[in-house]
Amino acid sequence: MNVSDQSTASQAKPKPGPRARTRKLMVSTASRLMQSGLTPSVSEVAEAAEVSRATAYRYFPDQAALVHAVVDEALGPILKWEGKSLDAEERILDLFDTALPRICEFEATFKAALRLSLERWAQDGASCNQPRFTRGHRIDLLNDALSPLRGELTEAEFDRLAQAISLIFGVELYTVLSDIWELSGAQSSQVAKWAASALVRAAVSEAGSAAQVQSKK
Repeated sequence: MNVSDQSTASQAKPKPGPRARTRKLMVSTASRLMQSGLTPSVSEVAEAAEVSRATAYRYFPDQAALVHAVVDEALGPILKWEGKSLDAEERILDLFDTALPRICEFEATFKAALRLSLERWAQDGASCNQPRFTRGHRIDLLNDALSPLRGELTEAEFDRLAQAISLIFGVELYTVLSDIWELSGAQSSQVAKWAASALVRAAVSEAGSAAQVQSKK
């Protein structure tokens, strides 16, 4: 499964050795800070990791690159997900079963990344000269999970389904269901899976009805 290239802003991992250990220290330190609710700068992570700023910026030229690396580390097994079923609904549920517990575990990290994304978006209107922070691999993951429906749905129908499910696949899910509705992580997951199944069934049913109408003409 090809994952999104949106993380190309982060630096390639060095080969094993001192450089790799320093990079790992930077990422783990940034992760610890983000899990505590912060969105640290490269300088702040360098200070916390007791690494010189010059060294830190050689690994991560800006905050966006650093946060990308932390997010990719937090995503972990999600990026390695491969659907085994040929049924789109089963694949979506399997993806959710893999992804949502991990997202819940690193909720603070993903919310810190979301906060950075929103801050950069707001600053764009004020001629922000910092690199724009783009998030997520969900497009590729959802396209992969829904792949059995290609051919059964039109391209527009397929894209609309993936876009609809993307609204309930990510840390935003917990922002609504946990923060507003005060549901537990498990309860939030069940709501998301129910909604995803309903969306897949609705898209398939709608496409089938449209095909029947077309065949009668």
